[in-house]
Amino acid sequence: MSKRSKKPSVREVLRTIKEQNIEFVDLKFVDLFGHLHHFTLAIESFDEDLFIKGMGFDGSSVRGFQAIHESDMVMKPDPSSMFIDPFMDDPTVSFFCNILFPGKREVYSRDTRAVAQRAERFLKTSGIADKAYYGPELEFYLFDSVRFDQNTHEGYYHLDNSASFWQSGSTEKNLGYKPGRKRAYFTSPPNDRYHNVRSTMVKVLRQVGVDGELHHAEVGSGGQNEIGIGFGTLTDMADNAIKYKYVIKNVARRLGITATFMPKPLFEEAGTGMHVNMSLWKDNSNLFYEAGEYGDLSQIGRYYIGGLLHHARSLCAFCNCTTNSYRRLVPGYEAPINLVYSASNRSACVRIPMTAQSAKAKRVEYRPPDPAANPNLAYSALLMAGLDGIINKIEPPAPIDADIYEMGAILEELKIGSIPGSLNEALDELKQDHEYLLRGGVFTPDLIEEWIQYKEKKEINNIRLRPHPGEFALYFDT
Repeated sequence: MSKRSKKPSVREVLRTIKEQNIEFVDLKFVDLFGHLHHFTLAIESFDEDLFIKGMGFDGSSVRGFQAIHESDMVMKPDPSSMFIDPFMDDPTVSFFCNILFPGKREVYSRDTRAVAQRAERFLKTSGIADKAYYGPELEFYLFDSVRFDQNTHEGYYHLDNSASFWQSGSTEKNLGYKPGRKRAYFTSPPNDRYHNVRSTMVKVLRQVGVDGELHHAEVGSGGQNEIGIGFGTLTDMADNAIKYKYVIKNVARRLGITATFMPKPLFEEAGTGMHVNMSLWKDNSNLFYEAGEYGDLSQIGRYYIGGLLHHARSLCAFCNCTTNSYRRLVPGYEAPINLVYSASNRSACVRIPMTAQSAKAKRVEYRPPDPAANPNLAYSALLMAGLDGIINKIEPPAPIDADIYEMGAILEELKIGSIPGSLNEALDELKQDHEYLLRGGVFTPDLIEEWIQYKEKKEINNIRLRPHPGEFALYFDT
């Protein structure tokens, strides 16, 4: 487990504010879909009652929250989430908040941070384990410029990156060193143009309490990168994933470039994933480890995988929650779409990393998710699916160690399923398969219903009703 500093108490927060001459207090929360919002107080308007009473705001102005006739809500900062914000010019301390209804002070059903907290409480009360550890791997692209627009008479996007393969013939000052298509993985400088950028990002991540451990260029030659971070418990890692995206975007912006966590920004280049590593622990013992078994994985670990694969199609509604997610998850490419598991095999939906051979390091890696997901919901849903596998003793299909992409018709003979091919299919699966999420009140029917309705009305219809640029190349001269 990564070394972590003790979480601050209210008293320690007040001491930090005094010792570091803090001038502003910034309250942060995510909407239903994981987008970060913030509200800033001058230090003269702050007192410790804020941690008890919270701060009111208009919930009708936040996506996926309340209607205008019931819009009064409260954001309540969590003192243990404190960090000094590195992107504010004036000394500013930031907190993540939970969302409450005023009056009875009830936890809001669509507060996704509360979902993560309830998932952790359910795990403890289940008696199965004390803690769930998570280690997400978030990839991203960096670009020099981005332009896009959609209106009645035009629709386009334009991305550019001076370090990309498509700029190899540029007549601007061109010094070469541009890795070919899908050949940027682990390239070294000068081919790796973003080494120093990532190092800066790692240092800033560590400043805000995220254990940036390593970094490298990823497969995509158009500017794909990854920074590895330490693992931790569910809610902490959901907070860290949100801070990760916040840091990457803001460091990039300050350096005159732009970052995106969009799952598939480039045609015929590597998509962007968020592999999620998980393990369950009880009494300081890793429940997933059993020496001598396949992959040194215990029966509980196999049941956990069984739950992940059994519910994988509905999990996509939260883990692959954009229409763009399914540009990455397509047959015939290196995408984890087949519902199987394997030791070390990256063509499987679930992998048992064989580089992690000790009892402490043993884990399962769920490969389909992408970083457009709200980590509070995605990580909670994965836990609930895995626990359902343990509770109901769901055995996964036999592991497959061959390259799944080369198996073709054999997969059909083995009756190996696959994840949905579109967001619409994933939402349909969620409509039919969500009881496991409701166990222990972790997810609420209200949240699931709003999620489905918003995605169908605001996202799927938005894309379904618009002509696609590719359709003009195919059909204009019909």
